[in-house]
Amino acid sequence: MDWSKELLDSALWVGKAFVISSVLLVVFGFILIKTTRWASQFWMLAGHYFNPKEKPMTLVTFVVILLLSLFGVRVSVLFSNWYNTMYTALQKLDENTFWIQMAVFAVLASIHIIRALSSYYLQQRFTIKWRETLNEEMLSRWMDKKSYYRSYYLNDPIDNPDQRIQQDVVHFTKLSLELTLGVISSMVSAVAFTLILWGLSDEMQIFGVTIPRGMVFLLFIYILVATVFAFKIGRPLIRLNFLDERLNANYRYSLIRVREYAESIAFYAGEKIEGSKLRQRFSKVISNVWDIVHRNVKFQGFNFFISQTAVIFPFIIQAPRFFAGKLELGGMVQTAQAFGNLADNLSFFRTAYDNFAQYRAVLDRLTGFHQNIDAADNLPVPNVRAEGDEVRLQNVSITTPNGRQLIKDLTLTVNPGDALLIQGPSGSGKTTLLRSIAGLWPYCEGEIIRPDQEVLFLSQKPYLPEGRLIDTLFYPAEVPADGYEQAKAILHQVCLPHLENRLDEELNWSHTLSLGEQQRIAFARILLTCPKVAFIDEATSAMDEGLEYTMYKLLRDTFPELRLVSIGHRSTLHTHHTHLLQLKGNGEYEIKQF
Repeated sequence: MDWSKELLDSALWVGKAFVISSVLLVVFGFILIKTTRWASQFWMLAGHYFNPKEKPMTLVTFVVILLLSLFGVRVSVLFSNWYNTMYTALQKLDENTFWIQMAVFAVLASIHIIRALSSYYLQQRFTIKWRETLNEEMLSRWMDKKSYYRSYYLNDPIDNPDQRIQQDVVHFTKLSLELTLGVISSMVSAVAFTLILWGLSDEMQIFGVTIPRGMVFLLFIYILVATVFAFKIGRPLIRLNFLDERLNANYRYSLIRVREYAESIAFYAGEKIEGSKLRQRFSKVISNVWDIVHRNVKFQGFNFFISQTAVIFPFIIQAPRFFAGKLELGGMVQTAQAFGNLADNLSFFRTAYDNFAQYRAVLDRLTGFHQNIDAADNLPVPNVRAEGDEVRLQNVSITTPNGRQLIKDLTLTVNPGDALLIQGPSGSGKTTLLRSIAGLWPYCEGEIIRPDQEVLFLSQKPYLPEGRLIDTLFYPAEVPADGYEQAKAILHQVCLPHLENRLDEELNWSHTLSLGEQQRIAFARILLTCPKVAFIDEATSAMDEGLEYTMYKLLRDTFPELRLVSIGHRSTLHTHHTHLLQLKGNGEYEIKQF
């Protein structure tokens, strides 16, 4: 074999295939994006990653992967020719040619292994980089503008955004590359092996009609009909795979909730009802899995029948020519090998329909995520701005999502050293007012002025992130150089001296500490971060009156100029505040000074 000529021919072959496939990819991609929903969904998710101005190495890497994939097709063609030569040598008892072909096989196999490993590594690198980019984009969209929170106020919020960011991104990047390369390789392979089969075919008599190269035409018709039936059988898999993602995510979320609220469930002895709910959700998962299995049995069964039938086709068709001495054994084997390759490549869309169904479901879930964030971003935003350290509300009106009035035309100012206590019956809008001041509640009108910096909001149930206790105390700020000394001193002040030797322990502190201890951690945060304004919601609900008095007195004595706005029900809180905002419901309120 003239290796230099073969190498040149292979390079030219791959180059032509690359140019043709690239043009087809661009043209068909553009048409699909303009005419089909799933292609436009893909471009919405992937357009940024394939932008040559922002990520030039993306296209370079993809081009190399595509070239390696096309080179793999060329290697398959060379193997096909090798089968012909090697089996012909066996038939003719040509020992010299046989051993030469063994050496040729060693070279081809080495090239194939190197190409396959290189392609695998580059594909993995490509999908990992793509996954990093998509994760950052989706995570930023979810976290920025507090969309992770505001999306709960939508009429139809999406399910399980966490799964869409993590699992669906993995499936999207993997399937996008696999299916794209699969389509291109199948098209190029189909052309290459059609040419081989064309040269090996002879005319056929079908119902008295002579058809030149009849085996090729028969194969195309056979695969086309089989593909149409396969699509019809497999179509329900799109909906079933979408449901599978959702139902599994719902079941997993329910399991996480049991872990998160383990103590409450245990106190209520709610194992029976919780177990019943979990089993109901799991039964839905299994029911859908069985639907997928039953549909796949039909789909895969049909595919197996078509594939196995195709195995004997070339032997049956070429047998008369072989026994008549018009075709050598090598040609017979190459016919079967080329026929099988061509059948597999033409059947790509049929056999990969299950993957396409999964891909369509992933596209719907990821684009649904972006649409949900867009809807959350389009919700009204309270008019919150900063004017130094001022805290002022001007004609603020707050409603529920269905339009019920909570607060109407509220105007007040919190001066340095003032402590405003908000009280009122349940449902009157106390916590909603704090949400509006924080910029979280969409259904708010009027002007809210409060600082952007040196302000701290504490929700009713303190948030204690997992990790070291020292990080929990300073959250959301970084631990300063003298953070340990500060933390130990403050822990004594908030009556938590038993925690000073546990600052470096990494635990789920919301499960480790009692609610009263968690609320004292929240007061410790205020003392450590030294804000100029603090908004706290039910900060002492789990403390006795003695601890409550100690915490508020500590706060007021340490920061006499602190602007404090707090929510609470106890009358004992009056002594720690200078003003009272009494909400009465239906928009009415009253402001008093103690």
